[in-house]
Amino acid sequence: MDAAKYIWMNGKFIAWDDAKTHVLSHTLHYGNGVIEGTKAYKTKKGYAIFRLNEHTKRLKESAKMTLMDIPYSVEEMNQAQIDLIKKNEFEGDNVYIRPFAFLGYGVMGVYHKDAPVETAIAAWEWGAYLGEEGLQKGIKLKIASMTRPANTSNMGKAKAVANYLNSQMAKYEAIDCGYDEALLLDDQGYVAEASGACFFMVKDGEIISPPNDNSLASITQKTVIEVAQDMGYKVTRRRISREEIYVADEAFLTGTAAEITPVASVDARKVGIGSRGEITEKIQSTYFDIVFGRNSKYEHYLTYID
Repeated sequence: MDAAKYIWMNGKFIAWDDAKTHVLSHTLHYGNGVIEGTKAYKTKKGYAIFRLNEHTKRLKESAKMTLMDIPYSVEEMNQAQIDLIKKNEFEGDNVYIRPFAFLGYGVMGVYHKDAPVETAIAAWEWGAYLGEEGLQKGIKLKIASMTRPANTSNMGKAKAVANYLNSQMAKYEAIDCGYDEALLLDDQGYVAEASGACFFMVKDGEIISPPNDNSLASITQKTVIEVAQDMGYKVTRRRISREEIYVADEAFLTGTAAEITPVASVDARKVGIGSRGEITEKIQSTYFDIVFGRNSKYEHYLTYID
């Protein structure tokens, strides 16, 4: 990770290397913390954060789900992210922003309500999450041996740090087996999501994505659905079985970090032509035009940094 100059922490800007917490912070031991992933792109008008308000709102909602009270409003945290981009004086094409909240030092034991809530925002220059080559040629996807936890035992709608142990184990398994990314099924055997991204497939010109029954309600997924429908494609939200993926015409992942990443193969089975498909390429191209400020129709999703 490339260090930046400053991190916003509990209402103040501090030097990157000074952003520290105690080893007995509650979240380190019991896993209750919430995160966001937001991104700023360098447009002709300067940096612009994509769908800033929705990401910050989702962070607050995740905290509410996990019984954490973030002591800052959406508006205050939006402004902090804007100011952080300015203060760090970035130069790259895009900047990843990580707002998060966690339980700090003060109490020990599973009951957490007396633990202090720490709030921070970090930002750094970060390239393609699954590699530049992956954006062009597609990645190799492996269906993980483990599943996403059922709604009866997990809060998948919260972007909670504890949920990502499941993702970490699936991702490690995939890479250890020679793949690039993991795809997790739900407890009924239908597609849930990748380790950190949503899944789309294309069959006979129809774009299909699973419902967010036990996965995060994705802002990028929502964007892609809107854009695809505006382009005239039929978009369907329904359950997807493993077998359907193997015979799909195209597939791709979406997410703030993943952006629009084509899937070349799943479980050693070539998807479509085995590289970025025609519809995937059109959606990918349109998405990058939007986030880089080259499409005025969707410019309302951008918060420009003055």
